[in-house]
Amino acid sequence: MELKKLLVGIDGIKAKGNLDIDIEAIESNSKNIKNGYVFVAIKGYKEDGHKYINEAIENGAVAIVIEEGCDIKSINVKEDLVIIMVKNTREALAKMSASFYGNPSTKFKLIGITGTKGKTTTTFMIKQIMQEAGKKVGLIGTIATYINDEKITENDRTTPESIELQKTFKKMADENVEIVVMEVSSQSIKLHRVDGVNFDIVIFTNLSEDHISPNEHENMQEYFNTKLELFKMCKTGIVNTDDLYGAKIPNLFPENDIMTYGIDNYAKLLAKDITVTNSYVDFKVKLTDRNERVKTGIPGRFSVYNSLAAICVAQKFGISKEVIQKALWEVRVPGRSELVVSNEEKTVMIDYAHTPESLENILQAIKTYTRGRVICVFGCGGDRDKKKRPMMGEVAGKVADYTIVTSDNPRGEDPKKIIEDIKQGINKTKGKYEVIVDRTLAIKKALTMSKERDIVLLAGKGHEMYQEIKGKKIPYDERKIIKDYIAELEEKNKLKEEKSKLKEKNEKIDNQN
Repeated sequence: MELKKLLVGIDGIKAKGNLDIDIEAIESNSKNIKNGYVFVAIKGYKEDGHKYINEAIENGAVAIVIEEGCDIKSINVKEDLVIIMVKNTREALAKMSASFYGNPSTKFKLIGITGTKGKTTTTFMIKQIMQEAGKKVGLIGTIATYINDEKITENDRTTPESIELQKTFKKMADENVEIVVMEVSSQSIKLHRVDGVNFDIVIFTNLSEDHISPNEHENMQEYFNTKLELFKMCKTGIVNTDDLYGAKIPNLFPENDIMTYGIDNYAKLLAKDITVTNSYVDFKVKLTDRNERVKTGIPGRFSVYNSLAAICVAQKFGISKEVIQKALWEVRVPGRSELVVSNEEKTVMIDYAHTPESLENILQAIKTYTRGRVICVFGCGGDRDKKKRPMMGEVAGKVADYTIVTSDNPRGEDPKKIIEDIKQGINKTKGKYEVIVDRTLAIKKALTMSKERDIVLLAGKGHEMYQEIKGKKIPYDERKIIKDYIAELEEKNKLKEEKSKLKEKNEKIDNQN
C-alpha cells in the first residue's frame, strides 16, 4: 500500500521524502522490522521507541514515524529514507493500521464494552446470545480471542495493541464474521489503541476505584473522562444507571441514542423479583411486551447487571425472547464464578475478583447460599494500585469466615510487602486469617481445612494460567492444583480407611485368641 494512503485522517503531519512509496507492513518493534516496512516510534512507560530508530533503519525500514520533539540529529538518515513527524505516534499507529488493513471494523457490527467490572462476562453473554441466534460472532477480550467457539489466541491484555487489533479485525472480516463484541479497557482508550475503530454500540457497565496509579489514571474523574471518549466515537450507547457515573452519561450525551438498564434506579430495562442460589440467578425483565423470567447459570447479583446489558444488545438486534433465555441459561465464563468440579465433600470456586468491589460482590454472593464456612484465598498484584490492598483485606476480614492471604502476580514487588499492605485492612476486622505466601500451599491449606458444607473461594487469578514473578510469567493452573491435591487427599483418606479396617480386623483376631 502507498505510504500516503496510510496517513489519511492524521492531522498535523510534517513529512520529508517520497510519500508515494509502497509499504510492506507497519511495525512499532524495531526487532520485527524487515525491508519495505514503516517503523512507528512509540514512547512507552519503560522504553522510548525513538531510541531504536537506527536499529529499525538498519533492519530495512524505508520510512519512520516520529513524535514532535524527537531529536532528528541522532538519526542515521539514509538518502531515500522517508521521515514523518506527527503530534502523537500512538494515534498515528492506530489510524495507519486501520488504513493498512482496509478499515475492517466497518465490515461487521462492532460492540465495545467498557467499565471496571463485568466486561468479560458481558462479552461472553452477548456472544452466546448471538451464536444461539445463528450469527457468526467474534470476541476479543481479557481471556482470549474467539470466532464462534474456536479460540484464535490467548490474550495477555484486555484490549490488544492497535496493529494486532486491526489485524484481528481483518481476519474476522475475511471469515465473514457478522458481529464482534470486544472489551475496551480505559488504558486502550488512553493509549489510542482503538482510534480509527468503527463502533456500532458501546456499553458502560460501571466505574469503581481501580486502575488509579502513576502508570494508569491520576484520579477517578480522569478515569471516567477516559471512558467517556467511547461515547464520542459512537452515537449508540447502553449504560447502567445504578452506577453513580453511569447515571451521568445520558445527560452528558443528550444527542446520543442511549438505552439504560438497572435494578434499583429508573431505567428502560429493569430487573425485578431477583432470586440468587448457589448455581444460578433468576429474575424478571421485560423481554417483549411483558415481564419474562430469565435465569443465568452464573450466581451473584452482579450477574443480573451483566445479563441486562446483554439483553439490551439483543433487543437492538431484534433477538427473540426464547433465544435470549436459552443463551443466558447456558453461558459459562472461564474464571468468573467458576465452580470447580471436585467431589461431594469439597466445593471450590475460582473467580477473577481482584478489586475491593469485585471481591466483596463475590463473597457476599456466595455467603448468602453457603450453609457452612466461606474460606477465601486471595492476594494482590504487584506494581499496581496499592490503595486497594488494605481495602481488600478489610473486605475479606468482614465477609469471609476464614481468610488465607497469599501471593498473586507479585511482578517486581516483594510478595511479603504486598501482604503487609493487605494485613493493614484485615487487622481492622475481627476476621480470622493466616498468611501463607506460597499460593500453592495456601490453596492446599484451604482444601485441607474445608468440610462438606464449606466453600473455598480462590480469588484474583480467574482465567489466568500463570504467575508473574520478577518479570517472568510462570505457568500456573489453579484447576490442576485443586484436582491433583484433592486426588492426593482422597488417596490419603483411602489409605487411612484401609489402615483403620486392618486395625479393626487385627483387633477382632486378637480378641478371638
